[in-house]
Amino acid sequence: MADDVDAVFNRLKRLTAEAGLPDVEEGTSYGNPALKVAGKSFVAVKNAETMVISISLDDKDHLLEMAPDIYFQTDHYVGWPHLPVRAALIGDAELRLRLIGAWLFRAPKKLAACFQA
Repeated sequence: MADDVDAVFNRLKRLTAEAGLPDVEEGTSYGNPALKVAGKSFVAVKNAETMVISISLDDKDHLLEMAPDIYFQTDHYVGWPHLPVRAALIGDAELRLRLIGAWLFRAPKKLAACFQA
C-alpha cells in the first residue's frame, strides 16, 4: 500500500516539475504526503486511489459536472475548496493542468503573477 501511495506522490512530483511550478515543497497535509507552495498544500495523496487538489468552489462544481468519473466529493469536502480525484482515471495532461490550477489557487499573488508572466 505504501508503495502505491509513493507511486502516486512521485507522479505528482514529476508533473509539477514538468509544469515548471516554482517554490514547490514536499510536506504533509493531515499526515498525508503533500506538495506545498508558501507553506500551503495544493495537492495531497489521500491513499493509493485518491489525491485531493485545492480548487475554487466554482471550478470544483464545473469539474464535478464535467467528469464525475474522475472527480468526486464526499460529505467531508462539501463547501470546502478541495476536490478528490481518482488517481487511476486522470491522464497526465489533465492532471498537470489541475496541478497548475491548484498551485495558482494557493500561491501568493506575486509568485503566481511571475509564473503566469
